Amino acid sequence: MRIPRMVALAAAAGTALALAPATAAVSAAPSSPPPDSAFQKVTLNDTPGEPIDLAVVPDGRVLHTTRAGELWLHDPKTRLNTLAAKLDVYTHDEEGLQSVAVDPGFNGRTNRWVYLYYAPPMNTPADDPATPDVNEGDAPTTGTPADFEPFEGVQRLSRFQLVGNKLDLSSEQQILEVEEDRGICCHVGGDIVFDGKGNLYLSTGDDTNPFESDGYSPIDERADRNPAFDAQRTSANTNDLRGKVLRIQVQRDGSYTIPEGNLFEPGTPKTRPEIYLMGLRNPFRIEVNKNGDLYVGDYSPDASSADPQRGPAGHGRWFVARDAGNYGWPYCVSPDLPYIDYDFATQQSGEPFDCANPVNTSPNNTGLTELPPVEQPDVSYSYGQSAQFPELGTGGIGPMAGPAYDYDRRDQYGRTPVAWPKHYDGMPLFYEWTRDYIKGFRLDESGQVSSIEDIVPSIPVSGPIDMEFGPDGALYVLEYGKGYFAELPEAQLARIDYIGQGGNHTPAPKASADVDNGQTPLTVNFSSEGTEDADGDRLRYAWDFDSDGRVDSRQPNPTHTYTENGAYTATLKVTDVGGMHRGRSASAEVDIVVGNNRPVVEFVTPVEGQAFEFGDVVQYEVSVTDDQPVDCSRVEVTYIVGHDDHGHPQSTAFGCSGSFVTTVPGGHDPDNDQMAGVFHASYTDPGGDGAPSLTGDAEVALYPAQ
Repeated sequence: MRIPRMVALAAAAGTALALAPATAAVSAAPSSPPPDSAFQKVTLNDTPGEPIDLAVVPDGRVLHTTRAGELWLHDPKTRLNTLAAKLDVYTHDEEGLQSVAVDPGFNGRTNRWVYLYYAPPMNTPADDPATPDVNEGDAPTTGTPADFEPFEGVQRLSRFQLVGNKLDLSSEQQILEVEEDRGICCHVGGDIVFDGKGNLYLSTGDDTNPFESDGYSPIDERADRNPAFDAQRTSANTNDLRGKVLRIQVQRDGSYTIPEGNLFEPGTPKTRPEIYLMGLRNPFRIEVNKNGDLYVGDYSPDASSADPQRGPAGHGRWFVARDAGNYGWPYCVSPDLPYIDYDFATQQSGEPFDCANPVNTSPNNTGLTELPPVEQPDVSYSYGQSAQFPELGTGGIGPMAGPAYDYDRRDQYGRTPVAWPKHYDGMPLFYEWTRDYIKGFRLDESGQVSSIEDIVPSIPVSGPIDMEFGPDGALYVLEYGKGYFAELPEAQLARIDYIGQGGNHTPAPKASADVDNGQTPLTVNFSSEGTEDADGDRLRYAWDFDSDGRVDSRQPNPTHTYTENGAYTATLKVTDVGGMHRGRSASAEVDIVVGNNRPVVEFVTPVEGQAFEFGDVVQYEVSVTDDQPVDCSRVEVTYIVGHDDHGHPQSTAFGCSGSFVTTVPGGHDPDNDQMAGVFHASYTDPGGDGAPSLTGDAEVALYPAQ
């Protein structure tokens, strides 16, 4: 278990940020934005696990989830990052703990509700380490309904009471469950937002495998095929909650009612009244502005180019929804951009789908046959440069709908020292997970995007996965980093402050140690090397070796010996004590585990550089060295389809040895798309004698022959 950790507040500089498309309200832009020097990026947690989603509490605390089931809480008063809860979740491929949101009426007293969307373990089959040649956790790709039935699961929307800095798991109110086909990838994420009327919106992915449809529309209707290869059963199904944005009104007891204006009236046969938007592939991030306009970013299919026999290349989409509607997947990108009907059994193409009158005749459809017409997205773009939106650049496609800034005129009088200026009022953010930027869209009087603006482009973001404006008017950003389903070096929770031109910067502390685990007595040499202050102010150092609130040393680089087993957080607080605006401080931290040694995990096979082609059966063997007896059943190995610097986990197995049948990533060009078969192994020892468990990991990436 991780322990409370003090936060590393670090000013950053580097690559490009940007903001996104706008909506109903027209944004009137001043002549020019403030210079980047008027902003500062401050790190709040630089060891956030595998971060997925964040939410800012009205009192300024910040929550964020990890896919492994952790909910972390950052307290701005103490700068501590505390584990608020650990949920037991199912994590075969992309599942786990997804979204977090705070009730709009949260006051910390009579209303303390926090909402989570997660995958409960249930009784879904898991890999048995005793059978290294078989992975019982993988769903069959072909078979009968009886073969697929054990892998039928759910994603659950629940709410819990936040009591102090801990989430009371016993207070759970289960609100809604979304069906899920487990044991096979992909698109099972979700996002939770509220509008001004208290309506809850939940976005859901299409829960469909994209890797065997050549990057085009996955509509495989073969009778013996796992239904997870047919998005017509979800996104195009009026009687299914996947590939949608749902809208409900949660009641005091955790039940819910249906607000007026959803896509289908309650009681309509073969429909679910919760559906507000349908025809979505992977609406990973949604937001609502103060006027009730819903922003949606929908992820793209993988085809790198159009095929007259299959349909268009992959397109990411962003749009503003002010009314219920159908956005076309898997039949159309837009009203004038249909896919081609394709028979996976005969491998023959038919006619383009009719986007004005889409019809779902799939045998996997449980809903209506005739569907609403396809709506037009406000923005769509592919891998190359868009003729209509050239400012979006080129690269991967990972559109994320961000929040719109709600400027408070009191900010100009110093209501908070970090609130963004009026220039950004009403501007929704659009951020790109694969292209590492944020952009701002200005709308004209008709609601059309009239210009796209870079926002603080010299401040970097790495795999931005969520962002939200806080009650202080600052922008909170959760960064995933670059890599594969682990805590990555660039991952962090951060805040982007507006400090004004010539404003005082917060110091950027750095804390490190020559060792962070070992046996008692453990002597640790701490260092503050790398600590900076952008204004050149004189700095004061204060070290607290055990987070008891007392200063143990004021030396920049002290030494301390731990004599008792346990988990400690050594915190460094740095305060500027020179200059005109003295007194700003920030903290950094180092975790120290005494009484346990971190396991050393290594791949015996496969090894970097070995011959590999997608579709191969790859045998793995993992070696673990530890100061405690090694239990191979605790070794977890995940196979991931890597694409550039991100990936899709396909399967998880347990044991020191086994094998994976590697996925052939249809729709990708292995020679040009930097595709890799990635194998990630981890081992967590049991700890004991007052010392917590520790985890070691290793990773190998195999590349197909050129």
